[in-house]
Amino acid sequence: MRLPILAIIFPLFCGAAEIPKGSHVLLRMVNSVTTRTAKIGDYVYMQTATPIVSGGQVVVPESTYVQGVVSHSRESGRVKGRAELGISIEKMTLASGKVIQVNPSLSSVDAGGTSQKVNKEGEIKQGSDVGRDAARVATLSGTGAAIGGWTDRSWSGAGIGAGVGGGVGLAVVMLTRGREVTLRQGSTIDIVFDRPVPLN
Repeated sequence: MRLPILAIIFPLFCGAAEIPKGSHVLLRMVNSVTTRTAKIGDYVYMQTATPIVSGGQVVVPESTYVQGVVSHSRESGRVKGRAELGISIEKMTLASGKVIQVNPSLSSVDAGGTSQKVNKEGEIKQGSDVGRDAARVATLSGTGAAIGGWTDRSWSGAGIGAGVGGGVGLAVVMLTRGREVTLRQGSTIDIVFDRPVPLN
């Protein structure tokens, strides 16, 4: 009977712990990153916001330090071209001080009221600004109509004012860059492990 008992106990003492394939973990940003200033190779620092569990046991506790690096960064364009940010998660520092190499994929991002999403390539991409731009043009057109009608005291004046306001609004939109991808300190990203990662 000794061999079966040892066969059960031995792995426990050997510590055959691992991050299972398919595990999701939420990471909280320690520093802020934005496509306005980020460059390839910049370090990104995070902490686990949730523990990682395997076999009913916590194998990676909350607040474990994680390090990544900017793998891709593109600023938004003035007319077209949405901002994109790629982050490669590389290292995790365990409570024992051991550093393990990891390579999970980005699954989702805390948009914080923006339209930031993770695309098929695992990069964070800013959504379209079409609605915001249309609202800006409409607002300036309305302002132009009001000023034109007030100064000319006629509907024709209002029409001219609306046209001028719309033209100004379009020019403003054409000269203004779109929103950047921004991960602020304290915001979160969700990652998923595509393969198991031994912790020993």
